[in-house]
Amino acid sequence: MSDTYDLIIRGGTVADGTGGALREADIAIRGDRIAAVGAVAGRAAEEIDARGRLVTPGFVDVHTHYDAQVTWSSHITPSSWNGVTTVLIGNCGVGFAPCLPERRQMLVELMEGVEDIPEVVLTAGLPWNWQSFPEYLDVLAARRYDADVCTQVPHAALRVHVMGKRGADREPATASDRAEMARLAAEGMAAGALGFSTSRTLAHKTLDGRHTPTLRAEESELAEIAAALGRGWMQVISDFDDIDAEFALLRRLAEGSGRPMTISLLQREQRPQAWRRILDHIHDANAAGCRITGQVMGRPVGVMLGFEISQNPFIGRPSWGEVAALPFPQKLARLRDPAFRARLTGEATADPGLAHRLNTWEKIFPLGDRPDYEPPPEASVAARAAREGRDPQQVVYDMLLERDGRAVLYRPIINYADGDLEAVGAMMRDPDTIMGLGDGGAHVSIICDASAPTTMITHWTRDRSRGAKLDLPWVVRRLSADNAAAIGLSDRGRIAPGLKADLNVIDYDRLCAHAPEVLYDLPAGGRRLVQRTDGYTATIVSGVAVHRDGQATGALPGRLVRGTR
Repeated sequence: MSDTYDLIIRGGTVADGTGGALREADIAIRGDRIAAVGAVAGRAAEEIDARGRLVTPGFVDVHTHYDAQVTWSSHITPSSWNGVTTVLIGNCGVGFAPCLPERRQMLVELMEGVEDIPEVVLTAGLPWNWQSFPEYLDVLAARRYDADVCTQVPHAALRVHVMGKRGADREPATASDRAEMARLAAEGMAAGALGFSTSRTLAHKTLDGRHTPTLRAEESELAEIAAALGRGWMQVISDFDDIDAEFALLRRLAEGSGRPMTISLLQREQRPQAWRRILDHIHDANAAGCRITGQVMGRPVGVMLGFEISQNPFIGRPSWGEVAALPFPQKLARLRDPAFRARLTGEATADPGLAHRLNTWEKIFPLGDRPDYEPPPEASVAARAAREGRDPQQVVYDMLLERDGRAVLYRPIINYADGDLEAVGAMMRDPDTIMGLGDGGAHVSIICDASAPTTMITHWTRDRSRGAKLDLPWVVRRLSADNAAAIGLSDRGRIAPGLKADLNVIDYDRLCAHAPEVLYDLPAGGRRLVQRTDGYTATIVSGVAVHRDGQATGALPGRLVRGTR
């Protein structure tokens, strides 16, 4: 075989995705495959000098919501800015296929409420040139991306497609309803989906308060669908209000279908130890021969607070209604008016739940450049107000006016009940968990967690000061090989000859995520929060660099992935 290659990455410090020790090596690429790893003597059309750089497999993000974005954009940002080369969409039971034309609005309203993607964006952006799930995949297959895209069949779409308003209203499925949903799920899997997803959480609802169609779906419905899948995994999010009964149901689904299952595993403020009991059940199920994983996130899930975005500490006050719908320049002018400020800060947030979420000053933190996702108590708004002898409301108001009113504060909601990340560390280290829950493409004006792969590396292996760090090769494995294996993609996630040439070349010392910022680049001028990153020297998909030094190259080698590999 010729010793001429398309690309050689020279002299990098390789974390190969296995979790083994770092080593210096060249990586030669021919076409879309890794051809050689080690001391490569051949020549290439292009070379990257990776001396002093970390080289990793491309990261695999198993929990995203780019279901709409992939129909109008070739750039899977912000995930592709964070070293992600494969994304899995269709999580939490929501998506846009299958869908009859007369039922599109139901799915749009559900996605708007569940995943905070504005209706005007979806209405302007979705081409709706499909009805069935296979047709949706055909649309994606015709497009080109800066990352590979994998799909799941979403339960809510099945329910609405088959049952219409009855499904949206959460009526029990009839025998014929169940049979048709099972048939469509099998059809989606045969067309190339990697799994099936559903939601059983009260938090998922439309903006007018209607719960997700799948919330109380009966076991018979889920079991019939699960049995029809044939391959792939099941992804589930649940409140686990009754931990034992809910987990028993999920375990029966996994056992009866023979399919692996992943469930969201989180530390909630109201029940900060419940995750331990859920994890115990996961251990028991796996010991008995099931394959169930807890899907965890390596940092808090936090709400972003700002005057330019959806939420801030004052949205529950009566006077906020006067400025809520104003264009930002006019809104900012009113917010700077002393009389309006005095009136707004003098009011109370009537809703106790909203007040706890937005006015608990000891749990709100600044989120500057290079954000700290494990902030100490002394960094909180309450602590700053105490040091300055001021009302916390006045302090937070001033903080939000910084950067011309575009400053963003951080309210950790999940995974921070103890005020640190020790619980998260325990979840991540458990062999029955995988990394996910970044929600890239969703919650576009509230949450900004698609940068989680970057902060997994920077915080846990380099910067953490409030507890033990993690081994860099192990973290890389968790972001790449473990996730790839979990969704059945054995052709990626590791650096070895014959595998897909999805790679990152990283300036480890410079690697960072920056402060969240607002872009108005969605269809119809829609707004979204993103985080830029530094330190990715190159991100390579199928042997082609899609990003170099933080800039898109214009290359779009990413494709729809049909089925497991």
